[in-house]
Amino acid sequence: MRILFVEKQIDYEPQGIMSLSAYLKRAGHEVALAIASQEDPVAFACRYEPDVVGYSVMTGSQRWYLSLNLRIKEALRRQGKEVFSAFGGPHPTFFPEMIQEEGVDGLCIGEGEGALLDLADSLANGKVRTDIPNWWFKTEAGVIRNPVRPLIRDLDSLPLPDRALIYDKHAATRRSPIKHFISSRGCPYNCTYCFNHAYYTIYAGERRVHQRSVGHVIQEVKAVKERWPLQHVVFMDDLFIIRDDWLEELAERWPSEVGLPFFCNVRADLIVRRPHKVRLLQRAGCVTVSMGIETANDRIRNDLLKRRMGREEIIRAAHLFRQAGIHVTATNMLALPTGTLEDDLETMRLNAQARISYAHAFLFQPYPGTQLGDFARERGLMAGDWEDISAVAWERSPLVFNSEGEKRQVEHLQRLFALGVEFPRLEPLIRRLIRFPDHPLVSKAFWWVHKLWKGYAIFRRVHPIKVGVADLFRMGLHFLRAES
Repeated sequence: MRILFVEKQIDYEPQGIMSLSAYLKRAGHEVALAIASQEDPVAFACRYEPDVVGYSVMTGSQRWYLSLNLRIKEALRRQGKEVFSAFGGPHPTFFPEMIQEEGVDGLCIGEGEGALLDLADSLANGKVRTDIPNWWFKTEAGVIRNPVRPLIRDLDSLPLPDRALIYDKHAATRRSPIKHFISSRGCPYNCTYCFNHAYYTIYAGERRVHQRSVGHVIQEVKAVKERWPLQHVVFMDDLFIIRDDWLEELAERWPSEVGLPFFCNVRADLIVRRPHKVRLLQRAGCVTVSMGIETANDRIRNDLLKRRMGREEIIRAAHLFRQAGIHVTATNMLALPTGTLEDDLETMRLNAQARISYAHAFLFQPYPGTQLGDFARERGLMAGDWEDISAVAWERSPLVFNSEGEKRQVEHLQRLFALGVEFPRLEPLIRRLIRFPDHPLVSKAFWWVHKLWKGYAIFRRVHPIKVGVADLFRMGLHFLRAES
């Protein structure tokens, strides 16, 4: 079968699509990719004539993909070709009612490798089997809802991700010396804003984390290093530091077998309880970590978000990393339910107190299936429904505020937050600036401040690399065009 994946744009390597492509190709199917930001996906689909067109959809982007899918199906139909439209990813997984939308033939809930291969195999045999686990199918008799299959426990059994699918098509990602990898799936924690607790409701009884072996991860990184530019490795795992034995093996093997600096995600309370993990990361070659601070308000952080950690642990963890010469970045959420503008400004101060190297600030989005999303919706704190959630978590807040003025101030603060963390004395000025009206010129000015400071911090601190002027210019253009 011929499978076509369509992506709106590529900011960095989409791990799911690369894994799906490798899995399908190993079984003998053909796979192609269309990137809408650099080509007409409808025209590409007409040339390629796929049997399946697949979309990985996040909440906020579903309308764009649904509209595009209808155009692709209609264009192929005019050529006498019927195509099966398959939707997967977070939005279909946690909002499977999407199956009722026009043009959606099937949606995949949860892990997709085995599910998509079974679909392709059944089509190759002439007919869609409607009993395939993980799939919901739309039929003339109604919607067929199949249960999920067990999670893939042996991640080493998967083929290495199909990076050529992305790099052959997207020059900016191919040329970048910063490349993204993943060494595990899952997270043992139950933060209410995250999909993990909802995911393991679907996969009841499954172990919460599955990890690739150190050797398998090193094999992938070395294969990429031999073929494409690579100076800095970014591990995208939800939590990289769970197993001590795994970190110890990494610390022994990574420096001699790979020898590249890397970035990973950590958790403050886990670091404070087990500070030896910092030494292991330092030995391995970690130069930057990211940890979730989210909010300075203890009630919101612990009772509402269920983060279960104190301010002192956040500050102490950051201090341990700085002592080891490792940069610390942080993720934060503004406009949280029951929170205030003053809470968000206090979060900015806590990041400054922890001396965070770069502070990411997102506007809370009440994603379907999450406890916090349900909390916001059930209490009438959403200004609309799921369709009003932004495709990116830094564009606008969908929550109800006391006034339009407060909403505007919080959204402006998102753009200036990182600068306020770096230069705490700017807070009085920031308080005045966020009162500016919601005007396109104001928004654009704040966007430039945000982008320029973020670009500087990323390329000098978070992911330090050495590149020539031409490459730096190209990377800068790609960064400015990205929706982050």
